[in-house]
Amino acid sequence: MNPDCQESPRLTARQQQILDLVHEAIERTGAPPTRAEIAAELGFKSANAAEEHLQALARKGMLELVGGTSRGIRLSRQALRGLNESRNRPYSLPMPGLEQISLALVGRVAAGSPILAQEHVDQRFSVEASLFPGKPDYLLRVRGMSMQGAGIFDGDLLAVRKTHEAHEGQIVVARLGDEVTVKRLHRTKHGIELLPENPDFKPIVVGADDAFELEGIAVGLIRNTPLM
Repeated sequence: MNPDCQESPRLTARQQQILDLVHEAIERTGAPPTRAEIAAELGFKSANAAEEHLQALARKGMLELVGGTSRGIRLSRQALRGLNESRNRPYSLPMPGLEQISLALVGRVAAGSPILAQEHVDQRFSVEASLFPGKPDYLLRVRGMSMQGAGIFDGDLLAVRKTHEAHEGQIVVARLGDEVTVKRLHRTKHGIELLPENPDFKPIVVGADDAFELEGIAVGLIRNTPLM
């Protein structure tokens, strides 16, 4: 039987609450919450209580848990299907040419040139739109380990929606001088900081005279395994 045709497993009210919380965090910031953030949001006494519910959701096929990172929580395809249906959005089973989008895979970006300039596009991929909570405009190959705490590793493909606006705490693609970087956006009374998710890296403070521009926000991630 096609797994997409199976009925969704029955969830407890608390499990559904946590699943919605994970989905909303990804939609809002581009990254899942930590166990501690889930515990704080739902009033648990410890992160262990959140972990128990996450493990139960993983056993029911609604989440995928990635070890070694505090934000290693992924919505399964089955979970995305259920969330789409609960929000009255159309969902189609994967079929060639149906509910798929073609995305450019961007590699290194030359200084001062548009991210989607043809010379930056390594190749194009057709991916299922349902993989992402928000529609992306392109895939950006991540370089380095500065965002590993958010579950984003060297070589991963970050799904990015083009925009020049972002909310506090969202994971963004930003251009600073000649460099394009992926960081978490933090606004202070003095200006903007770009925060890494790795203690080995220092925050980037954007000065008033720095050439800075937001290029987009993260709406999903494809792990660094072959797409074909």
